[in-house]
Amino acid sequence: MTSTKPSVLFVCVHNAGRSQMAAGWLRHLAGDTVEIRSAGSEPADRINPVAVAAMAEVGIDITAEHPKKLEPEAVEASDVVITMGCGDTCPFFPGKRYEDWKLDDPAGQNLEAVRPIRDDIRTRVEQLLHELQTRP
Repeated sequence: MTSTKPSVLFVCVHNAGRSQMAAGWLRHLAGDTVEIRSAGSEPADRINPVAVAAMAEVGIDITAEHPKKLEPEAVEASDVVITMGCGDTCPFFPGKRYEDWKLDDPAGQNLEAVRPIRDDIRTRVEQLLHELQTRP
């Protein structure tokens, strides 16, 4: 590890929905105890407005975020890499912890459909944070 606090990278294809919501949840729950990154293999022009609305409902503002291109350096600098549908486009570095979260894509969905995705992400982020806080 490169620092005393763990670093997590959330990756999805467009970095516009799932990975942004996951980063928002982790930022909200962990504060500055975890270094948080998100990126996409094919970043969109902007964050999904329905994902922004879903997060706003629970008091988390992700409006200032923007989709970022996945770079090998971001993977290399992270302790944990969480992928969400980016498949084999995510670079692999030995010694990193990789998880693939099977989540529905909020793209093109309405707010009612995105809420369960948001809530599923929260549950997964809470589990991840617990694991990070109890690691040796």
